[in-house]
Amino acid sequence: MKAFFVKIGVLALTLAASTQASADSNFGIGVKAGTLGLGLEGTWRPLPYMDLRVGANLYDYSDDGSQAGIDYEAELNLDTFYATGNFRFPMSPFRVTAGLFQNGNELNMASVDSATFEIGGQTYTAAEVGTLRSTSSFSSTSPYLGVGYDFTVMGKVGLNLDFGVLWQGEPTVTLTADGLLANDPTFLAAVEAERVELEDEVSNYKAWPVVSLGFVFNF
Repeated sequence: MKAFFVKIGVLALTLAASTQASADSNFGIGVKAGTLGLGLEGTWRPLPYMDLRVGANLYDYSDDGSQAGIDYEAELNLDTFYATGNFRFPMSPFRVTAGLFQNGNELNMASVDSATFEIGGQTYTAAEVGTLRSTSSFSSTSPYLGVGYDFTVMGKVGLNLDFGVLWQGEPTVTLTADGLLANDPTFLAAVEAERVELEDEVSNYKAWPVVSLGFVFNF
């Protein structure tokens, strides 16, 4: 949460500096919600058919389910900061967007209590395994490509729709256990096999679909 407010501060300073630099340019600030979480976005329009946007998104989503044959309680921590260039078509609300994200998205999981665990093709008791914990992280810098629609009422209040893909890259996945066999070489080999299987499943998140709805006020 602290990092999110630091990013919001950077966003505010960027907008303030841009306003000082060019008094006759168009600016906007808005809020948005979508598959990247809840966010704040600032817009600067140096040209009639192009604008630059910076923003930050944050949201924590909790769920439970099975991954690689083991039941987990999971928390998806969405945390991004971005800059994009947006190119609008003349006489149309349609635009094309490309940009870069500072990507702090993570998936954190902890295994649900169970009498036995099937790990790496072997069966272990709850005492032997303890709790399995996993963190999946992605590339810290991720490219984005998408399209969108910008609608404005009387030049002030706007509605933005975005559709795109954030390319997070192959995930880095960790998996640890804290039970009686936590330091046993044979067990650790089984945990590594489980980690590889889990990494293969989490790789589905490398291309993150982006859909968002935003409201903006134009100055």
